[in-house]
Amino acid sequence: MKSETARHPDLDEETGNCHNCGAGVSYHYCAVCGQETKLHVASAREFLHEFVGHYVALEGKLWHSLWLLMMRPGALTAEYIAGRRARYVQPLRIYLTFSILFFALIKYTGSDLTLVQQTEAEKKAAAAEISRGNVARAGGGGVPTTLPRRDDVQLKTNLGELNPAWEARLRQIWSLPEAERTKLLQYAFFSYVPYAVFALMPLFAFYLKLLYLGTGRRYGEHFLFALHANAFAFLMFGLIYIVPTELARVAMAVWLMSYLPLAMRRVYGGSVLATAARWSALMLVHLCSIFSAIALTLFLALIV
Repeated sequence: MKSETARHPDLDEETGNCHNCGAGVSYHYCAVCGQETKLHVASAREFLHEFVGHYVALEGKLWHSLWLLMMRPGALTAEYIAGRRARYVQPLRIYLTFSILFFALIKYTGSDLTLVQQTEAEKKAAAAEISRGNVARAGGGGVPTTLPRRDDVQLKTNLGELNPAWEARLRQIWSLPEAERTKLLQYAFFSYVPYAVFALMPLFAFYLKLLYLGTGRRYGEHFLFALHANAFAFLMFGLIYIVPTELARVAMAVWLMSYLPLAMRRVYGGSVLATAARWSALMLVHLCSIFSAIALTLFLALIV
């Protein structure tokens, strides 16, 4: 009796192996890497079907995630910790989406925040003009008519002691007209500060770890909470920025201030007094970290 082995018609005819990882397969999907074994160039109908399917699935996840994130502080984190994850958007994706949207919104709206993009050649030419003392030509404006403050002079002296190149660069920036200095600061802010704020997420989670020592919570849970809490903050800051009604902005600001302690109590538990104390300590150290990171980032972007 002739034996026959059931094989998929689109498998490798010689080996019967997966085209992706080379493992032996006999079904519609590879048991090792998960790739489909039926391979062919998709038709336009199949592309459309896949796109609509992914869009509907993502839209459902998005609205579920947004509802919990905005209206039930800490609920999205609690759901993720409890293992109910497939129905929601991934935490890192939520954070990156709202942080990028926020910085893009601030950068590209408002006449006073419009940046003038300079080419490298223009920047070098401006620096050369400044170094020759021709401030009026380099900056496109007049020579500053006011003397620098005493603390500014002291700052330059201290920088010169640390690194003469830093002092020279600071003098170049200081000699620019105020409008040009503002544009330069804005350019540095929107180019580098978003990365600095994102880099603070592990530190935010570390603060939570210290505040909840002895609770058995792992660092990954604190990092998850940090992503959701800061994603909500970026979302609310963006809404406050674009909403025209003063009353609505005040209401959103109050909700923003109330959100974090409510989320902490839902996720971590504890009494109202203990949560308030932890929240106060967290806000103090985190705000200090944010201001320090922004200042250091701007310094490095402008001087170094």
